[in-house]
Amino acid sequence: MKIRVVQIWGFLMTVLGWIFVACTMAMEGWKIASVGGMGGSAVIKVAWHWTSLWRSCFTDSTAVTNCYDFPVLWSVEDYVQIVRALLMSALSVGMLGFVLSLLGMECTYIGGKVQSKYKKIYIGGCCHIISGVLSTSGYGVYAQYVYAIHIDPGPTGLQFNLGTPIFLGWVGSAFHITGGAFYLWSVCTPLCGGEKKVIVKGLPDPLQKKSTTSLSTVSEITSKTKLSSISELLSRSEGSDLSSIASRSRRTAKSRRSTQSERSERVELKTDLGSRSGSGSQSGLSSRSSLSSLSEVRSGMNSQRSRAQTSMSGTLGSEIAPFVKNSYI
Repeated sequence: MKIRVVQIWGFLMTVLGWIFVACTMAMEGWKIASVGGMGGSAVIKVAWHWTSLWRSCFTDSTAVTNCYDFPVLWSVEDYVQIVRALLMSALSVGMLGFVLSLLGMECTYIGGKVQSKYKKIYIGGCCHIISGVLSTSGYGVYAQYVYAIHIDPGPTGLQFNLGTPIFLGWVGSAFHITGGAFYLWSVCTPLCGGEKKVIVKGLPDPLQKKSTTSLSTVSEITSKTKLSSISELLSRSEGSDLSSIASRSRRTAKSRRSTQSERSERVELKTDLGSRSGSGSQSGLSSRSSLSSLSEVRSGMNSQRSRAQTSMSGTLGSEIAPFVKNSYI
């Protein structure tokens, strides 16, 4: 807020100064000399000689004015050309300063970013100060010439004095320089690095909270599903292992029992054969046929058991494999 107030004051002062300088270029009476009156001619009581940057005039007591316009540029006196050039250059540089300062003021919405606006208003303030110096120099050159004529009037005897435009121009130049100084003061601290940057952490966005909570819930659900699937796989694998171990233990027990029964039968058969060695060939043939029939029954039972084992292992593999694929998917 303070920067805006300073910039507005600078803008008002530069506008007034530029207007004063522009008005003085069109005003009459830059130097004035009076003739007659006290100690003068008895016929003409009072008369005035006055000049500006564009012409020289004479006004008598009857309010009749006769003017002489200055001819082309190269036929005018040197000091008049210098004053014209200084004042016109001051107005041109002041106009450039107006454009840059309008682009760089904080109360305007043109000019780009903040740092670029500061640079523009800094350059605009420098232009206003240069314009005020140029206009002051022009008025100073003219005042010096008038002072020289006043001290040494020459053969005409006219002692010229400074007119109103000179003083108004000096006031306008002072306004111009002061306004440019206000512009520089308003942006001196930010451009010189004295501005303190305060970083304010923004409040958490509720949408971000919702997204994080949704992500956390999804991750929890996925982790739970993974854990449940792994636990189910482990339980199934353990159950299958236990069932296979139990079935194997049962099979081994059955196989042991069958072998023991076979051994006992063989021993009994041997004893029967030894006791009945004297018997006829018919009993030997019957015993042999019984032994062969027993061996065939046992081989059939073993083949059925092996087929059952292979079918059980195939079904277990077909049940576990799709579940594992789905769980990894």
